[in-house]
Amino acid sequence: MSSAARKQRVRRYDANKTRAAVTAQFAHVRQAVADLTPEQLALPTRLGDWTVRELVAHLSMAIGSVARNLREPAPPRVETELLDWPFATAPHAAGIDADTRALAAAHDPYALLTRTAEELADVLPQAADDRVMTTRVGAMRLADYLVTRCVELVVHTDDLSAALAAEIPYDRQALAAATRLLADALAAKAPGGSVEVRVPPFAVVQCIEGPKHTRGTPPNVVETDPLTWLRLATGRTAWGAALDAAAVSASGERADIGGYLPVLG
Repeated sequence: MSSAARKQRVRRYDANKTRAAVTAQFAHVRQAVADLTPEQLALPTRLGDWTVRELVAHLSMAIGSVARNLREPAPPRVETELLDWPFATAPHAAGIDADTRALAAAHDPYALLTRTAEELADVLPQAADDRVMTTRVGAMRLADYLVTRCVELVVHTDDLSAALAAEIPYDRQALAAATRLLADALAAKAPGGSVEVRVPPFAVVQCIEGPKHTRGTPPNVVETDPLTWLRLATGRTAWGAALDAAAVSASGERADIGGYLPVLG
């Protein structure tokens, strides 16, 4: 689907709230990592053969990219809109993996997070929301890129919590932004109005071609909680497994959205 078509679906995000959300969620991650032992850093994660050490390095790299890219000259124009991002990441997986492993091998994880937090605090407050910046997937506006950082932070906080068997807090605004962007990505991937996907309290979208619902109770409804939705949207949880676990409800003959998941590679 073209960027122009996706732009029709882009919702507005409060840039100040998004900035605060990135900072707050990164602080939660940093706090969780502060006292990890070598044994905990060596624990496996659900991300292939990455350990907790690689996962932490990746989070540092993902958030550190904000400060690094803001220090580079601004590109002349936007190349990647917000709703293009979920569909543009998969081709870069190998490069991200290699960079993550190199970073993890060369640095202490907590020191990495501390340095990243300091760099972000030094650069971000002075940057304009509409500042165009280079990213791995093409030039983006800062305000849009920070929404994608909410996705990275929340999804990988969930990965880290699972690996450590810990309950790491979620900033409400970061969780909301991540949920909404990936719900909108589903609507962009499977445009239509025959199925209503509800992720209370943050998002409701319509998707999939077919008869459009106009009033009353929709005939085809999918509903789940934000973390389950993020796991489905990123492939951490399979559609069938979520149904079997009653983590998601689906009513109506068109309500099987499993074939459109994940939406983020």
